Amino acid sequence: MTAELALGTYRCRTIPEAAAHAAASGVRWIDTAPNYAAGQAQTLLSGALATHPGVGISTKAGYFTAATGTAAVEAGVLTPDQAVTGHSLAPAYVRWQTRRNGAELGRERLDAVLLHNPERAHPGDRDALHAALREAFAVLEEETAAGRVGGYGVATWHGLADGAFTVPELLALAADAAGGPTHHLVALQFPVSLVMMTPITQALDGRGPAREAAGAGLEVMASAPLHGGELLEMVKQELVDLIRPGLTPAQACILAAASCPGVTQVLVAASSAPHWREAAAAGAQPPLDAARLREITGVLASV
Repeated sequence: MTAELALGTYRCRTIPEAAAHAAASGVRWIDTAPNYAAGQAQTLLSGALATHPGVGISTKAGYFTAATGTAAVEAGVLTPDQAVTGHSLAPAYVRWQTRRNGAELGRERLDAVLLHNPERAHPGDRDALHAALREAFAVLEEETAAGRVGGYGVATWHGLADGAFTVPELLALAADAAGGPTHHLVALQFPVSLVMMTPITQALDGRGPAREAAGAGLEVMASAPLHGGELLEMVKQELVDLIRPGLTPAQACILAAASCPGVTQVLVAASSAPHWREAAAAGAQPPLDAARLREITGVLASV
């Protein structure tokens, strides 16, 4: 089964229009963060979420804008020195940001809150990072128990690839935070594309974060399937035809990411109705089989 498409609002130019077009095309999930669109992404999404209450929402805690940092200092959840860094996993901040996210999005209950690039918190110090993750997970367990959050997870760019943490370690930290095996770690988000294709090659061998997370029942969100749009210039017709003849370069890239074993959602930052129709057509395609994915990744690895 091909992974579902979701709206990813990072680098999304017109968020309200993108959300409306995505919902109209059948998208059932939107991903955002309080620092996207210069700190305006959540407010810009609130109207679309009110119009489409059945659409799920994941947002984040970690990065914040200068204005949000100032507000956090005024609220007493960050010190001025902490606010200068633009990133925090401090428990008081995570709790405050989670509730602020809900207010900005107009949702009493957030479907998922993801810790945003937590590897940024303690680079090079795994013990300190894991302690910070465990404390942040404990806060999110409390928010889940209170009904303000449906579950939580981690959105990372290179934390898994660089070994800052592994999926089994995140699961163990969540169980520790919950005080037992029943925890609410529900999602993992990381890049999967024809540029960052290690998750695909690992999954084809039955290992890696996509397989491990899916095996634990987590949602696996593939971010940056077009690698910030750069892939559209890099993917030539020969590669498109290898992936599946008749597709556009964007569709070929989306289908490749959506075919990665274990991936359940692919985040697409399309804004216009034509771009969503193009993406939806890719999402409706049958997934690439393992043999074809191996051929594609082998060709790209040899370039």
